[in-house]
Amino acid sequence: MNRNIIALYLVKLSKWFSLVMPIIVLFYEEHGLGLHDVFVLKSVYSVAAVALEIPSGYLADVWGRKRCLLLGCLLFFGGYACYSFTSTFAAFLCAELLLGMGQTLVNGADSALLYDTLLRHKREGEYFRYEGRMTMVGNFAEATAGILGGLLAVCSLRYPFYAQACVAFMGIPAALSLQEFTRVGQVQNPWKEMARIIRYSLVTDRALCSNILYSGAIGAATLTMAWFVQPFLMHINTPTKWFGIIWTVLNLTVGVAALGSDRIQRKWGMARMNGFILVMVAGGYVALAFQLTWAGLGVLFLFYIVRGLATPVLKGYINQLTFSEMRATVLSIRNFVIRLMFAGVAPFVGWLNDTYSLRAALLASAALFFLPGFLFWWWGRK
Repeated sequence: MNRNIIALYLVKLSKWFSLVMPIIVLFYEEHGLGLHDVFVLKSVYSVAAVALEIPSGYLADVWGRKRCLLLGCLLFFGGYACYSFTSTFAAFLCAELLLGMGQTLVNGADSALLYDTLLRHKREGEYFRYEGRMTMVGNFAEATAGILGGLLAVCSLRYPFYAQACVAFMGIPAALSLQEFTRVGQVQNPWKEMARIIRYSLVTDRALCSNILYSGAIGAATLTMAWFVQPFLMHINTPTKWFGIIWTVLNLTVGVAALGSDRIQRKWGMARMNGFILVMVAGGYVALAFQLTWAGLGVLFLFYIVRGLATPVLKGYINQLTFSEMRATVLSIRNFVIRLMFAGVAPFVGWLNDTYSLRAALLASAALFFLPGFLFWWWGRK
C-alpha cells in the first residue's frame, strides 16, 4: 500500500511543482507574443482539457487508472520538453495541447487509484485523510516552486522550463511503479452513462444546472484573473525576482481563505454567499482596472481571498445537489463549463489588452463574467 501512496505523491508533485507559472508571460513576451497570443494558447489548453474532462474519469474505469496516469505523465513531460527547446507560437501551441491532455488524464485517476488502494487493504475509511495529504503536497509544492521559478528566471527565462521538464519526468517512473487493483462494479457502457448524467445535470435537474453554470462563470472569472496577474505586475514594473514571491503569497492566500469558507457559508446561506462572491469577483476586476499601481496588489490579495472562499463553497453546493454514483462526473461537468467559458472569453480580452489597454481588458472581463453570473444566480434563487 505504501508504495502506491508514495508513487501517487510523486505524481502529484510532478504536476503541481510549477516553476514556470510565475514567469510564463515574461517568457512569452521575450519570444514576441502579446497577451492575445497568450490567451489563445491558454484557450487551446482549455479546449484540450475540455475534450477529455468528462470522459477521462470513465476512461480510467475501462482502460485502467495506471495506464491513464502513465499516459498523462508522458504527455506532461512532452509538453514541457517542447517548451524547453522551441521558440515559435506553433510549437508552444503543440506544447499546450500536450499539457492540456496530460493534465486531464491525471485528474481523477489519481484519486480513484488512491481509493482503490485503500479499499484493497480495507482502509477506505482513511480516504479523506490521505486525499487531504495529497492536496497539501500539491499546495506546498506550488508555493515552493513559485519562489524557485522566480529566482531561476533571474538567470534566464529558459531555466525554469528546463527544471520543469525534469520535474515532470519524475512522474513517469512513479506511474510505472503503481499497482492497479480490479475495481468492483465497473460501468459496462460508459458513453451511454456519461450522456445520461450530462442530460440529468444540465437539463433534468434545474437547481443543479443553475449551480453548475453559476460555479462555471465564477471559476472562469477567477481563472482569467490568474492570467492577468503577470501583465499587471509587468505594467507596474515589478522586478523579475518578485514575480515568484508574489505568485506564491497569492496562492497561499487562497489556501488560508478556504479554511474559513465553511463557517461563513453556514452563517450566510447559499443565496447571500453566491451574491457576495459574484459582487466581489466582478468588483475586483473593476477595482484593479482603476488601481493599476502598487496599490492594486491589495485588490489582488482581496480577490484571491474571495477565490479561496468561493472554490470549496461552490463545489459544496453542487455536491449537496447530486448523487454519490454520479458525483465525480458532475464535478467534471463543472470543470468542463469553466474551461469552455474561459476558452470563449480569454482570446477576446487578450486582444483588448493588446489593442487598447490593460484597463479596457479588465473592465470588459468584469462585464462578461458579471452578466451571465447574475443571470445564473437569479435563476438559482428562483
